[in-house]
Amino acid sequence: MKLFSTTLNNDIKSGLSELIDSGLISAGKRVDLFESLLNKQLGLINPVTVNSGTSALHLALVNAGVKEGDEIITTAQTFIATGLSILYQKAKPIFVDISYETGNIDVTKIEEKITNKTRVILIIHWGGYPCDMDEITSIAKKHNLIVIEDAAHAIGSNYKDRPIGSISDYTCFSFQSIKHLTTGDGGAVCSLTKENERKLKKLRWFGIDRDLDMAGELGEREYNLQNYGYKYHMNDIAATFGIFNLKIFDEKMKRIRNIAEVYNKNLSNIDGIQLFNYKNDRTSAYWLYGFHVKDRRNFVKKLRNSGIECSVVHMGIDKNDIFGGINNKLVNQRKFDSTQINIPINYDLTNEDVNYVIETIKNGW
Repeated sequence: MKLFSTTLNNDIKSGLSELIDSGLISAGKRVDLFESLLNKQLGLINPVTVNSGTSALHLALVNAGVKEGDEIITTAQTFIATGLSILYQKAKPIFVDISYETGNIDVTKIEEKITNKTRVILIIHWGGYPCDMDEITSIAKKHNLIVIEDAAHAIGSNYKDRPIGSISDYTCFSFQSIKHLTTGDGGAVCSLTKENERKLKKLRWFGIDRDLDMAGELGEREYNLQNYGYKYHMNDIAATFGIFNLKIFDEKMKRIRNIAEVYNKNLSNIDGIQLFNYKNDRTSAYWLYGFHVKDRRNFVKKLRNSGIECSVVHMGIDKNDIFGGINNKLVNQRKFDSTQINIPINYDLTNEDVNYVIETIKNGW
C-alpha cells in the first residue's frame, strides 16, 4: 500500500493526442487556459505557471527584490528546495522554531529573529495545513516585510474561508508528480497585483515580455534586457495534464479529506500516538497524514512488514552543511525530527485499505 499515488484523469490521453497533432507543444494557449482555471476553480490570485515549485519560490524571491546579504525568516521543516531558493539569491535563511503540534512556524518566535537585514517571511504550510496567517501578516506589516507562502503541499487548502493562494504577497505551489494536482512537474506563483503578475511572466521567460516584445520586420523579437531572466516557463504538455487533472481535483480532495476524518476518529485515542493539533478555522489539503509516534522504528517495521508504506517526510533541513549544520536551539524541530511519521493518504486508497491501516496500528507495534 503506497504512501503517495499519482492519480490522473484518463481523458488526458485524448487531450495530449490533440495537442501533439497540432504541433504546438511549447508555452501557448493551454498554459493560458490552465492559469485561468486555477483562478476560476481554486481561487488562486494571478497564478503564473512555471516548470517547478522551486522555480516558483525563486521567482517570488527575485521579484520581491531579495539580494545578497538579505535575511529570510523561514523554518527548517521543509524540503531542501525551500532553502536552496534562498541561497540562489545569496540571501541567508534564518530558521525559526516550529510548533511541535503542527510542523508549521511558531509565530511567537518570529519577531525575535527580525533584524535590519530581514526582507521576507517565507512560511511553509506543512503537510497542507495552513499556518497562522493573520498573525504572520500582522507581523509582516508591522516590520514592513514581504510574505511568501511555500504552499507546495497546500493546493486546495483554506484559511478562514480564503483559499491559500489569495492571501499573501506571493504564494508558491508545486505540481510535481505526487502532488494532489499534478502536471508531471511544474508549479505556479501567485501574487496580489497585476503589476507583479506581469513582472513574474517576464521573469519566467528570460526577462522578455512575450506580449509586448513582438517580432520585428526580420522576424526576431525586439528587446533590450537590463536584468536577469530565467527559463522557468511551463509548456502546453504540462498544462494539458493540469487542465484535465483539475476536472477530478474536487473529487480527489473530497475523498482525501474523508480518509483524514476516518483516521482522526480512529487513531485519536491510541497509546503511543499523538495526532497533530489542527484548528477548526482552516482546512488542510492533507498532502500528508502525519502524527507523532513512540518507538518509531518498531512502528515503521510493523507497518512495512504488513505491506503498508510509512515514512518520515523531511527532517529539518538545517542539518545540511550548506545551511550551517544542526541548530540545537530549534528545540521543537529536533523533537519533531525524532517522532514524526506519515501513513498513506491518497485518492487510490479503498475503504478496506484505510480500515486495514487502522487495524494494523491498533494491534500495536
